[in-house]
Amino acid sequence: MRNLLCLASAIMLLAGCASKVDGKMDKVAVSGAHAHMGHVSAAWKDTPDKQGLLPTAIAEAKIAAQHAGFALSKPADLAWMKAHTGHVVNAVDPGVEPKGPGLGYGVIKAAGGAAKHIGFAAADKSASDNVKLHAAHVEASAKNAVTWGKLIVRLGNKVKAAKSAAQAAPMVKKIAQLATRLNAGEDVNGDGKISWHAGEGGLDTAAKHMGFMRKGEGMK
Repeated sequence: MRNLLCLASAIMLLAGCASKVDGKMDKVAVSGAHAHMGHVSAAWKDTPDKQGLLPTAIAEAKIAAQHAGFALSKPADLAWMKAHTGHVVNAVDPGVEPKGPGLGYGVIKAAGGAAKHIGFAAADKSASDNVKLHAAHVEASAKNAVTWGKLIVRLGNKVKAAKSAAQAAPMVKKIAQLATRLNAGEDVNGDGKISWHAGEGGLDTAAKHMGFMRKGEGMK
């Protein structure tokens, strides 16, 4: 009888297992697809505060855009532009510029990780049509951010090497445009909307389609 009670208690404990997602207690993911979705949107092991890869990318991109705006505000001050461009690069790729106001993870690593893990979700045998559909949209938008982030780093290196404000200012302007694009994306084809397609969707678009995916899976 004692063994039966212990077994029953163990079953109840497993059934009641929960994990903390988005600050709330939620049921443990029951599939590989859902687990990888959680890595993108809710929690990952090595991000600041263990938050999801996509929220990390968005937070870093906001810092990058803010400091790109600072750099752009004084186009005649070379030292000023170099300092804040360095802060932008720090938020985009701290491996290139380790000092700055970023979270220490970087847009490129976080967005790249989000694209990779949402790909894992779609490839998992448990993935529904809903997951497969929106995963393509999330992945494409996250990869756009990686591409723009790499362009920012290249331009940032050129600003760092610039000999005059006149030489640096046009590159700082381009960096500011790219930094804004990281989250907001850009209406490349002029149809009045920003889609998830290559070159258009940014991290905000990725988050929107991540929301569609989670809703379709009945996840909070």
